[in-house]
Amino acid sequence: MSRVLICDDQELVRLGLRMVVDSQPDLTVVGEAADGDAALSSVAALEPDLVLMDVRMPGLDGLAATERLCARPDAPRILVVTTFDLDEYAYAALRAGANGFLVKDAPAEEILVTVRAVLRGEVMVAPSLTRRLVERFVRQGPARAPEERGRLAALTDREQEVLALVARGLPNGEIADRLFVGETTVKTHLGRVLAKLGLRDRVHAVIFAYESGLVRAGD
Repeated sequence: MSRVLICDDQELVRLGLRMVVDSQPDLTVVGEAADGDAALSSVAALEPDLVLMDVRMPGLDGLAATERLCARPDAPRILVVTTFDLDEYAYAALRAGANGFLVKDAPAEEILVTVRAVLRGEVMVAPSLTRRLVERFVRQGPARAPEERGRLAALTDREQEVLALVARGLPNGEIADRLFVGETTVKTHLGRVLAKLGLRDRVHAVIFAYESGLVRAGD
């Protein structure tokens, strides 16, 4: 039974998400929170496996709460509740360590698929959304820091090649076809990339690829 905490300042949203989650035999809502501060204390008290985190809330918002939770060694998985047109919030949530996104008005079936995938350890962000977010904000952001570019030197040529293709939104199967290797080999290379760069997951690898200049907006 996976334990879920719902954090949203709108009672109707919390009620709707609770009904969807509690309808499943393998999921249960262990608590609700109306702001980021309440989410932090609830996570400490209830130890949920997953937090459904709203972004815009009074007091401590969802982005700040996500960052604080992800800094904990025993951090729960965090699925940010957002809308795709709020790119700036989605990007900031990625940087804070969120594991995926959930649209508030998504159908129940989609919500459950996303929840279970995140609980399995997957990062639920469509490649097209990831690329759009990263391109928009890296293009508008400051110049790449030299230390970011320097970190690329830790990667082999093949690892950089794999990272670049991941950043362009290609799944492992397509990357394997392009490089004429097996999909398992691609997974191995990507795992080494994450380990060498100290990155959490595939999404943060994409962000690093753009910020380091390995891949540029419009490539």
